[in-house]
Amino acid sequence: MATIALAATDGMLHFEFAMACEVFAHDPSGVADPWYDLVVCGSGPVGIGRFRVEPDDGLDRLARADTVIVPAVADIDADLPPDLLDAVRAAHEAGARLVSLCTGAFVLAAAGVLDGLRATTHWAHTEALAARHPRVRVDPDVLYVDNGTVLASAGKAAAVDLCLHLIRRDHGSTVANAVARRLVVPPHRAGGQAQFVTTPVPARDDHPLADLLPWAMARLDRPLTVEDLARRANMSSRNLARHFVSATGATPLQWLSTQRIRRAQELLENTDRSIEAIARAAGMGTAATLRRHFNRTVGVPPEAYRRTFRSA
Repeated sequence: MATIALAATDGMLHFEFAMACEVFAHDPSGVADPWYDLVVCGSGPVGIGRFRVEPDDGLDRLARADTVIVPAVADIDADLPPDLLDAVRAAHEAGARLVSLCTGAFVLAAAGVLDGLRATTHWAHTEALAARHPRVRVDPDVLYVDNGTVLASAGKAAAVDLCLHLIRRDHGSTVANAVARRLVVPPHRAGGQAQFVTTPVPARDDHPLADLLPWAMARLDRPLTVEDLARRANMSSRNLARHFVSATGATPLQWLSTQRIRRAQELLENTDRSIEAIARAAGMGTAATLRRHFNRTVGVPPEAYRRTFRSA
């Protein structure tokens, strides 16, 4: 069972802290075994927003965890606790995976673990992060950044996206989607999507994409084009693209590509179909095309992905 240490100090924001507890304290999907062992770590009782939290262990426990999560800090200009910075450095040196949620990036940056790496934070604070820590490559336009062992998210909803991304890395797409369904959130938003979109998901039945998205999801095995989607939505391709970017933060082709990769992941995890058959079912056409897009998006070939999650 992988241990997740959740750092707790005075002045953190309760949303990101509570959300991490909700996602990782127990298996919301009911399908992953073993799940994570979540340990809340702090120097003593702390104030998280309007709540008092009793940590399970001290901050020195961070160095013995597999993953360390640092939630958002309320005041980016306040002095950061030296014992927290020391504990984060010790965890990094011990090989833990480090994750910041929202303005928790200021903690990782102050600890020096973001030097030379890409990172992000809430869009309102990206300029301050870049000015204060010039060795950090701050990207203000993404939902989250995955450097392998150091990850950072933008604000609030993007923190949920990053937590689901961690589950997808550790347990696969099927489990991550099951967790998302239990939490009633979108199952996947790619980290490279824009932070600020007018409407994150179609929220009304009369939204122009409300019927189109499920229609397209049911036809991923077909060679859909932007023109096909526009014709189905009864609008021009240009108008369709505007609605897609507003609602999902991605163009129609980007959205289709993401859904096809997710479909391929699910089939690799749960079936014995050949790579060629999965490529056709996911709308990629050929095994070569699937391997090219899958490797670029996921970071490993389809065969390696299947071996990883079959062995798990």
